Amino acid sequence: MALKLVNVGALPNIPWEDRPAGMSEVVWRSANNPVIKRNAIPSSNSIFNSAVVPFKGEFAGVFRCDNRARHMQLHTGRSKDGYHWTLENDPIEFECAEPEIAHFEYGYDPRVVWIEDRYYVTWCNWFHGPTIGAATTTDFKTYTQLENAFLPFNRNGVLFPRKINGNFAMLSRPSDNGHTPFGDIFYSESPDFVYWGKHRYVMGTKGGWQSTKVGAGPIPIETSEGWLMIYHGVLTSCNGYVYSFGAALLDLEKPWKVIYRTEPYLLAPWESYETAGDVPNVTFPCAALVDGDTGRMAIYYGAADTVTCLAFAKIDEMVDFVKKNSKV
Repeated sequence: MALKLVNVGALPNIPWEDRPAGMSEVVWRSANNPVIKRNAIPSSNSIFNSAVVPFKGEFAGVFRCDNRARHMQLHTGRSKDGYHWTLENDPIEFECAEPEIAHFEYGYDPRVVWIEDRYYVTWCNWFHGPTIGAATTTDFKTYTQLENAFLPFNRNGVLFPRKINGNFAMLSRPSDNGHTPFGDIFYSESPDFVYWGKHRYVMGTKGGWQSTKVGAGPIPIETSEGWLMIYHGVLTSCNGYVYSFGAALLDLEKPWKVIYRTEPYLLAPWESYETAGDVPNVTFPCAALVDGDTGRMAIYYGAADTVTCLAFAKIDEMVDFVKKNSKV
């Protein structure tokens, strides 16, 4: 693999299925989809748009579980192989020393990343409107809630896996209070995870599958060609929103500068579990595992706002596709 990965370790037990014979797609679906069904725990109506990381030789993560009262909650999950998951039936109870932000009304679409000495969790948190909630954990048992990163209204808070220019760095999508009919990706930095600034515009909508809004997906992956950012794009069809995903390459030291981005999508809702569900026609990526030795990638994505699915790719092929099919 000519492409070089930076700060991406070996992950020999990454969930993996080879590309089916005769297929030429850059991203292909698991034959075992959906890997987490909507009723995997007694309390759940649906489990989707969730974040997974390697943890102590196995896997752990934070999962969006909408319960049967249709409250949006966050739950801990663990797996030995990345396919078979045990999720806590009770939602996460965050420890928080600040009573003004401690009340948890709802949370959804989490991301998880290891930075220096702990895992950081971000999610869409209610604080007089949707904003970016944040917490840390070291064991996926105890979670310490931090200050919200931004004012309402904001979604899709995605951290970079290392500090940039000595600061924490995050992508987000300023929005509104409802089913946002717009959305561009912005970049922000913080020296202490309390005060955020240096806001920069990253990219907005284009035509076709990404004509209504865009938002960052999994944690960006550092490569010799730039930060690989998988992102979702939305078009408005005569039957509602359609969520697909593509990828872009961002400058390593100025990640708000887009070098390449895909004009065609990488994955769109085609299969029945993606086109039919609580919200039809959604493929929404939230996590990407990468094996640094082989370049294999496993992408966890929510389907139809109902179930959790897996797709696979080879990172060098994805980067090559982005470069060859780019329209910035």
